[in-house]
Amino acid sequence: MGGAGGAPALTGLIASGVSLAPTVARAQALRIRDAKTTPSVCPYCSVGCATLVHTVEGKIVNIEGDPRSPHNEGCLCPKGAAIFQLHVNPNRPTQVLHRAPGAADWEVWDLERAMNRVAALVKKTRDETFVETLPNGKLVNMTPAIFSLGGATLEIEFNHLQQKLMRGLGIVAIENQARI
Repeated sequence: MGGAGGAPALTGLIASGVSLAPTVARAQALRIRDAKTTPSVCPYCSVGCATLVHTVEGKIVNIEGDPRSPHNEGCLCPKGAAIFQLHVNPNRPTQVLHRAPGAADWEVWDLERAMNRVAALVKKTRDETFVETLPNGKLVNMTPAIFSLGGATLEIEFNHLQQKLMRGLGIVAIENQARI
C-alpha cells in the first residue's frame, strides 16, 4: 500500500520543478555498474542501428541504443528496443516442436529429425513441381511450389547462403522479412 501515494508525490515533485535527472542517471549507472559493455548491431533491418550489450558474468542484462552512432544516436525503434527479449525470454521456445496433421498436441523432436523431415519435404515438393522448360521451349529450371521467407534477425552472411541455396534449388519466390 505504500506505493499508492508515490505517484502523486512524484508528480508534485516534477510539477514544482525538481529535476530527477541526477537520480535517473545514478539508477542507470547502478543498473549496469558491474557489466561488461560490448558494441553490437540491431539484427532487425538494414539500417544497422548501433547497440550496447551489457553482460554480467556472460549473461545479458541490458541492451540499449549506442548514443555514439550517427545512424540512431542511441535511439531504437520498437523492434530494436525489444532485442533483449530476443535473447532473454522465459517464453521463448528452446526445442523443436512438431504437431502432426490432425493432431491436437505438440511433440518434441530432436533437431536432426526435424531437419531431415524438412529436407525430405523440400525434395519431394521440388521433384513433383520442377519445371525445366516453359511451353514455348524457354529453359527456366525452377519450381513454383516453394516460397522462401528469410527472417529479419538473420545476418547478411546467412541471407547470402540462403539465396544461393534457394536459387540452386530452382526457387524463384524469395523474400526477406526485413523488407516487408
